[in-house]
Amino acid sequence: MSISINTATYFRICTFIFLSTFTKMNIKSAEFKCSNTKIDKLPPPLLPEYAFIGRSNVGKSSLINTLTQKKGLAKTSQTPGKTQLINHFLINEKWYIVDLPGYGFAKASKNNRTAWERFIRAYLLKRESLQCIFLLIDSRLEPQKNDLEFCAWLGEKSIPFILIYTKADKQSNYITQQNVSKFGKALLEYFEELPQQFITSSETQQGREEILDFIGEINNRFVSPQEGTYY
Repeated sequence: MSISINTATYFRICTFIFLSTFTKMNIKSAEFKCSNTKIDKLPPPLLPEYAFIGRSNVGKSSLINTLTQKKGLAKTSQTPGKTQLINHFLINEKWYIVDLPGYGFAKASKNNRTAWERFIRAYLLKRESLQCIFLLIDSRLEPQKNDLEFCAWLGEKSIPFILIYTKADKQSNYITQQNVSKFGKALLEYFEELPQQFITSSETQQGREEILDFIGEINNRFVSPQEGTYY
């Protein structure tokens, strides 16, 4: 399977945006807006939003708190797989961070996992204001099957995504780079080219400014649908 031309083009556009323009983003406000399990109950799709997703215990909540500089905004848990809702956080009153349930946690019941997957996939496929997905990958680990399969599904559906490697402070830079390289090599079995990627640490804040600036540049190009024209 190879990546569709639309998603491949998006990868090139994202890279061009990031390299060719550079506008600093400052987080002035970040607030929890709502949690949902129904697509029709989500906020109106009038503002750009960015979904964060990854395997359970990948460090998603910690990264969101680091990006917003608001400790406790996204609840961290010692129980992987606890997040079971789509959580919207309004940033600077202009765009949303969307915290999606983690995948790959075996203790969740089969029925719950099936329901979550159906719900998440419906959101990813139908949400008009979704700009891209930040897919979190644990930089301590070699390529994981469920991460690669999720990337492949996103490619098949032409859903743009960006890779964020987390927990870079937990091992040497050499090991981080090795694992990033291995994941990229595995991903090229599915894709013609790799998406934009960021290496991050919630402890050292590595990657924070780069991710926010990337979001800021996409926000500058966002055209909001007129109210009443969306579904």
